Amino acid sequence: MPRVESADRYRPFLEKCPALSLIGGTRLFRVELPGIPETRSEILAKAEWTNPGGSIKDRPVSRMILEAILSGKLVPGRTILDSSSGNAGIAYAMMGAMMGYAVKLVVPGNASAERKKRILAHGAELVQTDPLEGYDAALREAHRLSDSEPQRYFMPDQYANEHNWRSHYEGTAAEILEQTGGKLTHFVAGIGTGGTLTGVGRRLKEHDPAIRIVCVVPESFPGIEGLKPLERPEDIVPKILDSSVIDERIRVSVEQASDGCHALARNGIFVGQSSGAYLSVAEVIARRDRGARIVTVFSDLGERYFSTRLWEP
Repeated sequence: MPRVESADRYRPFLEKCPALSLIGGTRLFRVELPGIPETRSEILAKAEWTNPGGSIKDRPVSRMILEAILSGKLVPGRTILDSSSGNAGIAYAMMGAMMGYAVKLVVPGNASAERKKRILAHGAELVQTDPLEGYDAALREAHRLSDSEPQRYFMPDQYANEHNWRSHYEGTAAEILEQTGGKLTHFVAGIGTGGTLTGVGRRLKEHDPAIRIVCVVPESFPGIEGLKPLERPEDIVPKILDSSVIDERIRVSVEQASDGCHALARNGIFVGQSSGAYLSVAEVIARRDRGARIVTVFSDLGERYFSTRLWEP
């Protein structure tokens, strides 16, 4: 979302919840890795783990909630309901605690223990679905619950809510253009809800159609938390995803994502699995397209994965 303190329409919320001003405005920094300087390429990353909820999901979730309140769709007494792989769930739980709304979240059973504990710490309710059925099962269950009691729940539906991608169009992408002086050659990200690629991709393409938007495609199994491969006919394609902005798709394995995380950790940057995947793809581009200036996002905290196999020796 745009920085709350710079958006007049959100000012009343800032007065009630000053911590909202911590969302967005993340730093862009150069990623220093061996071998990259020789390519004359540059990899830059947005430090999205510094958002108060610990991930990039604070941006779209805060905007979806605030816009729902302004529009009258979310009123006192209704419960915020949505599905999540975990990071958006934390953002919803945090926002509900800030704004005084009950929150109910449907997550796959294999969401990391750290995510589930953070969600519960904010007072939200958790519903867990079969981990083998993935994110789509959680989405279907959230819709079922919403349809069963429409007066009880407000479902933002992050996979279909235009304020998701708009938060990145007006916030993340605008920050990237300001921080780079508008000079970049590639943007690298993956698809969870499609909000980041769609919002950032549209804004960067408007600025310079030559900027290449590169989509990170994870392997289907065991998968990379937060990213959808969208390679099977039965996969639910997010309604907000604008595939027309994508210039290239590059596959990445779990091992490559893990290697990226460990390489970053050894350089003092402790981030999660999708960030390792993005770094892996950015390195491929840096070595292939000499002189490239690549921007990506490091989406969340590495601590969020201690209960998974990511940090095993």
